[in-house]
Amino acid sequence: MKQSPSVPLPHPKECRRLRRTQSLTQAQMAANLHVSIETVRDWETGLTSPRGRKRKAYARLLAEWAVQEGAQESPDERLPIPLTPHQAFDELYRFCTPALVRQAYLLTGRRGLARESVERAFQQAWQRWPEVAMDRYPPGWVRAASHDWALSPWHRFRPRHRRAEEPPSDPANRELLQAFLTLPSVQRRTLLLHDGVGLGLPETAAETQASTPATAARLLRARTSLAALVPDQASPDVLGRRLTELATAERLRAARPPAVRSGGERRVRRWSAAAVVLTAAFTGSTALTMQMAADHYERPVPRGTAIEDIPALAAQGPLSARQQALWYVLKAQADQGPERLIPEAR
Repeated sequence: MKQSPSVPLPHPKECRRLRRTQSLTQAQMAANLHVSIETVRDWETGLTSPRGRKRKAYARLLAEWAVQEGAQESPDERLPIPLTPHQAFDELYRFCTPALVRQAYLLTGRRGLARESVERAFQQAWQRWPEVAMDRYPPGWVRAASHDWALSPWHRFRPRHRRAEEPPSDPANRELLQAFLTLPSVQRRTLLLHDGVGLGLPETAAETQASTPATAARLLRARTSLAALVPDQASPDVLGRRLTELATAERLRAARPPAVRSGGERRVRRWSAAAVVLTAAFTGSTALTMQMAADHYERPVPRGTAIEDIPALAAQGPLSARQQALWYVLKAQADQGPERLIPEAR
């Protein structure tokens, strides 16, 4: 499978900065390129990348703005202002969360799980922020973490996930979501990344941790299965737009960045306290066992050895006069017969 070389684009942050230098909003940018606002937002956060004619027009527009800016400003004036870790995390969360929540909803069909997946992914990112901040593509790191959490097989054992989720109100969206959820999780994720997000085949293979031929086979099987269920919405040119419309039609919200950071820190503190308690309990039980256990070995007594220091059995003492009279009476009676069993009536 041969792919035509794509037009190079600046970094998504540089694309956003160039748009702001022209005092243009995302809505105005979307109107100039004849795309939706969500598409421009995804381009500027790095979640998706334009392709075809839209990529050429977008690259040409950014190149013109870069030339204009280079003629007006010196390189020293364009140096970026360093951000604190909290500000960098909040900016990453603010621009990536809307698209990631929609993607998690398409993968699971559950609104609550979609929000939880994105929040857990960003909590992991905050715990490992130095590594994520130095990553080549931080949005991709968070996206992979959110997809892994959303598709975790352990969710099936949670009671609230055993109940069916309310389907979309639109019949076409409901039919597409039901057909999309029938696909296996690996095919669902591959189809979403390639046709929905717009990643290339090598990038999709790297994010799903599979080889390029295996990813191509998964993509082909997913398209074939989806075409059998919803033939009018399964073509590659239509599927990406339909998935965006399906996820955008739902009211999907996420918590604010400070709440996500504080929630992750509280979870780390709880796990640390639980680890300390378990360690203390294990140490205490080990010490108690060592204290109560025998400290030396006693060999068993071999057979035929005389046992000493055992008190002798006590002999029965003499009978009283009443006991002796009763003994004589019982001895004088017959050994068998009802007289020994049935008492005489008085």
